[in-house]
Amino acid sequence: MIKRLSIIVILIMAVSCSDKSVDNKYNWVPLKVTATAYNSIPSQTSYEHPAITAWGDSIKPGEKWIAVSRDLLKKGLAYNTLVKIDTFEGIYTVKDKMHSRWRNRIDIYMGDNVSKAKNWGRRKITIEYAVLKDSL
Repeated sequence: MIKRLSIIVILIMAVSCSDKSVDNKYNWVPLKVTATAYNSIPSQTSYEHPAITAWGDSIKPGEKWIAVSRDLLKKGLAYNTLVKIDTFEGIYTVKDKMHSRWRNRIDIYMGDNVSKAKNWGRRKITIEYAVLKDSL
Protein backbone atom coordinates (compact mmCIF):
# COMPACT_ATOMS: atom_id res chain seq x y z
CA MET A 1 0.00 0.00 0.00
CA ILE A 2 2.79 2.43 0.90
CA LYS A 3 4.66 1.60 -2.33
CA ARG A 4 1.51 2.25 -4.37
CA LEU A 5 0.92 5.59 -2.60
CA SER A 6 4.54 6.56 -3.27
CA ILE A 7 4.10 5.86 -6.97
CA ILE A 8 0.89 7.91 -7.05
CA VAL A 9 2.59 10.83 -5.28
CA ILE A 10 5.50 10.70 -7.75
CA LEU A 11 3.10 10.73 -10.70
CA ILE A 12 1.14 13.64 -9.25
CA MET A 13 4.36 15.56 -8.63
CA ALA A 14 5.52 14.87 -12.18
CA VAL A 15 2.30 16.15 -13.69
CA SER A 16 2.01 19.04 -11.22
CA CYS A 17 5.45 20.46 -11.94
CA SER A 18 5.66 23.53 -14.14
CA ASP A 19 5.08 23.12 -17.85
CA LYS A 20 8.58 24.50 -18.44
CA SER A 21 10.30 21.69 -16.54
CA VAL A 22 8.07 19.15 -18.29
CA ASP A 23 8.87 20.75 -21.64
CA ASN A 24 12.61 20.47 -20.91
CA LYS A 25 12.32 16.75 -20.19
CA TYR A 26 10.22 15.77 -23.22
CA ASN A 27 9.95 16.26 -26.92
CA TRP A 28 6.35 16.96 -27.85
CA VAL A 29 5.12 15.11 -30.92
CA PRO A 30 2.14 16.72 -32.70
CA LEU A 31 -0.69 14.54 -33.91
CA LYS A 32 -4.03 15.39 -35.54
CA VAL A 33 -6.88 13.38 -34.04
CA THR A 34 -10.63 13.39 -33.70
CA ALA A 35 -11.57 14.28 -30.13
CA THR A 36 -14.77 13.42 -28.33
CA ALA A 37 -15.65 13.62 -24.65
CA TYR A 38 -16.94 11.11 -22.14
CA ASN A 39 -18.25 10.85 -18.60
CA SER A 40 -17.97 8.19 -15.91
CA ILE A 41 -21.58 7.11 -16.14
CA PRO A 42 -22.87 3.59 -16.94
CA SER A 43 -24.32 4.43 -20.36
CA GLN A 44 -20.93 5.67 -21.59
CA THR A 45 -18.60 3.19 -19.91
CA SER A 46 -19.02 -0.10 -18.11
CA TYR A 47 -22.47 -0.58 -16.61
CA GLU A 48 -21.03 -2.54 -13.70
CA HIS A 49 -18.03 -0.27 -12.99
CA PRO A 50 -18.39 3.15 -14.67
CA ALA A 51 -15.55 4.66 -12.62
CA ILE A 52 -12.96 2.01 -13.57
CA THR A 53 -10.86 2.51 -16.72
CA ALA A 54 -9.88 -0.25 -19.13
CA TRP A 55 -6.48 -0.41 -17.37
CA GLY A 56 -8.13 -0.67 -13.95
CA ASP A 57 -7.60 2.88 -12.66
CA SER A 58 -10.33 4.48 -10.56
CA ILE A 59 -11.45 7.65 -12.26
CA LYS A 60 -13.14 10.59 -10.56
CA PRO A 61 -14.29 14.05 -11.64
CA GLY A 62 -11.48 16.61 -11.82
CA GLU A 63 -8.92 14.23 -13.31
CA LYS A 64 -7.21 15.36 -16.53
CA TRP A 65 -7.38 11.97 -18.19
CA ILE A 66 -8.02 10.80 -21.72
CA ALA A 67 -8.86 7.55 -23.42
CA VAL A 68 -7.18 6.73 -26.72
CA SER A 69 -8.12 4.52 -29.63
CA ARG A 70 -6.07 1.35 -29.75
CA ASP A 71 -4.26 2.33 -32.96
CA LEU A 72 -2.79 5.33 -31.09
CA LEU A 73 -1.28 2.98 -28.50
CA LYS A 74 0.98 1.69 -31.28
CA LYS A 75 1.93 5.27 -32.23
CA GLY A 76 3.28 6.02 -28.76
CA LEU A 77 0.26 7.12 -26.73
CA ALA A 78 0.66 4.30 -24.21
CA TYR A 79 -0.62 4.13 -20.65
CA ASN A 80 0.45 7.20 -18.60
CA THR A 81 1.69 9.16 -21.62
CA LEU A 82 1.44 12.91 -21.06
CA VAL A 83 -0.65 14.82 -23.61
CA LYS A 84 -1.27 18.49 -24.36
CA ILE A 85 -4.62 19.27 -25.97
CA ASP A 86 -4.62 22.45 -28.03
CA THR A 87 -7.94 23.72 -26.66
CA PHE A 88 -7.35 22.95 -22.95
CA GLU A 89 -4.84 24.18 -20.41
CA GLY A 90 -2.60 21.78 -18.56
CA ILE A 91 -1.38 18.32 -19.26
CA TYR A 92 -3.59 15.27 -19.61
CA THR A 93 -2.61 11.66 -19.00
CA VAL A 94 -3.55 8.61 -21.06
CA LYS A 95 -5.44 6.46 -18.54
CA ASP A 96 -8.06 4.66 -20.59
CA LYS A 97 -8.42 2.96 -23.95
CA MET A 98 -11.36 2.97 -26.28
CA HIS A 99 -13.25 0.19 -28.06
CA SER A 100 -11.31 -1.33 -30.96
CA ARG A 101 -13.78 0.06 -33.53
CA TRP A 102 -12.39 3.61 -33.12
CA ARG A 103 -9.38 4.89 -35.07
CA ASN A 104 -7.21 7.98 -34.58
CA ARG A 105 -9.41 9.22 -31.75
CA ILE A 106 -9.11 10.47 -28.20
CA ASP A 107 -11.89 10.74 -25.65
CA ILE A 108 -11.45 13.53 -23.09
CA TYR A 109 -12.73 12.75 -19.61
CA MET A 110 -15.21 15.38 -18.39
CA GLY A 111 -16.23 13.94 -15.03
CA ASP A 112 -19.95 13.61 -14.55
CA ASN A 113 -20.81 16.79 -16.48
CA VAL A 114 -22.78 15.27 -19.36
CA SER A 115 -23.84 18.62 -20.81
CA LYS A 116 -20.20 19.77 -21.01
CA ALA A 117 -19.30 16.58 -22.87
CA LYS A 118 -22.26 16.96 -25.25
CA ASN A 119 -21.38 20.60 -25.89
CA TRP A 120 -17.83 19.54 -26.75
CA GLY A 121 -19.19 17.12 -29.34
CA ARG A 122 -16.67 15.80 -31.85
CA ARG A 123 -13.82 17.93 -33.17
CA LYS A 124 -10.66 17.52 -35.18
CA ILE A 125 -7.81 18.90 -33.10
CA THR A 126 -4.05 18.73 -32.73
CA ILE A 127 -2.59 17.17 -29.62
CA GLU A 128 1.02 16.83 -28.59
CA TYR A 129 2.25 13.78 -26.71
CA ALA A 130 5.38 13.51 -24.64
CA VAL A 131 8.37 11.42 -25.63
CA LEU A 132 11.40 11.40 -23.31
CA LYS A 133 14.25 13.28 -24.97
CA ASP A 134 16.65 10.40 -24.24
CA SER A 135 14.44 7.88 -26.04
CA LEU A 136 14.60 9.48 -29.48
